[in-house]
Amino acid sequence: MEISELYRLYLRYPSVQTDTRKLKKNDIFFALKGGNFNGNYFAAQALETGAAYCVIDEKAYLIDDRCILVKDVLTALQQLANFHRKQFKIPFLAITGSNGKTTTKELITAVLKQQFVTYATEGNLNNHIGVPLTLLKIKKDAEMAVIEMGANHQKEIASYCEIAMPTHGIITNCGKAHIEGFGSIEGVRKAKGELYDYLRVHDGDIFRNSDLDYLEQMANAIKKQITYGSANAQYNGRIQRNGIFLEVSVDTASVEMTLKTQLVGDYNFPNVMAAVAVGLHFAVTAAKIKNAIENYNPDNSRSQLLQKGSNKIILDAYNANPTSMQAAIINFANSSMENKMLWLGGMKEMGDEEENEHRELVTLISGYSWANVILVGQEFKKVHAHYLWFENSEQAAQYVRTHQPENSSILIKGSRGSKMEKLADALTTKA
Repeated sequence: MEISELYRLYLRYPSVQTDTRKLKKNDIFFALKGGNFNGNYFAAQALETGAAYCVIDEKAYLIDDRCILVKDVLTALQQLANFHRKQFKIPFLAITGSNGKTTTKELITAVLKQQFVTYATEGNLNNHIGVPLTLLKIKKDAEMAVIEMGANHQKEIASYCEIAMPTHGIITNCGKAHIEGFGSIEGVRKAKGELYDYLRVHDGDIFRNSDLDYLEQMANAIKKQITYGSANAQYNGRIQRNGIFLEVSVDTASVEMTLKTQLVGDYNFPNVMAAVAVGLHFAVTAAKIKNAIENYNPDNSRSQLLQKGSNKIILDAYNANPTSMQAAIINFANSSMENKMLWLGGMKEMGDEEENEHRELVTLISGYSWANVILVGQEFKKVHAHYLWFENSEQAAQYVRTHQPENSSILIKGSRGSKMEKLADALTTKA
């Protein structure tokens, strides 16, 4: 079946699903395959559940004319998403980077929704499946689209750009993330820079953090650049010190305002400024920008402030790499919070640098005074020094259950695979 024909079916049944557990009546089921699963097996079940059509790529599962046989289901999904994308003449803003891309995406989306019908990546559906699924959820009333793009190897962002065809882009930063796949910081910059490469060729716009010199170098020859940062930018701001939450004072030629966010950590400053820059560029009023940013409350284990009994917890357990770990630890150490405890999970996808990066982290930790330090995961096994170490988060959580802290401030951070939220769950809620 040609993609144009499949698209006509999609217009009749404009809801796509790749998981039969989430399937609704009249969805189109795409039977994706992976290393440990074969969606073709579930074609019959999908039809019984109420799917309008099933897209499959194995003839053995061709049940009736509701099954659409294609050469490769994933390719068909991506081509369908691209065909749908081409129907729109609106701004498509792509966001990638080593740290902060999801928070930046959420803040920008909150700002744009104040004035425009805006569709955006849900959660962190930012991979080869998530990007096309995000595009296929965009309805004809859309005025803005925000697409998050994650990557752990070269040419990945480039492939997403070919599907999503962004008109605007943001690279939040290039840090030590997914080193195992990228090989080096230079590899990270090359991979993230694929977004700039696409926009350069297609005469797109970028929003660039002027505080990161390497982004200026990477953005060479891109004609349309909107800058934001702490100085020498079109949209300038500065951090205001006032308690636990980040406050940002915005001072541009046309706008002056103070944003009292519900975000913990100075490292969220560029995320906030990106949202300010995007909002002002697209003529969202300062009042609406302020309302959106101040009312954004993270609830996804990213810079989330929790109160458990007499303890204050900063839960930042969704993602971790050397750059974000260092920023979080230093910010926490320099904060005015009292009786500070540090509970860290191992960083994933470090490759040959795993031991060295975790050793450097322990060296950084040792430069500060802590009421308590817990290190979790095999990554810390050889380098945990004199600090408490547990093989996994369940063991660490059991320790926390029997050694409840009181009147403490606790930073809990680690890669998603470390499951550090279990330590937060182990804390009592009783005062």
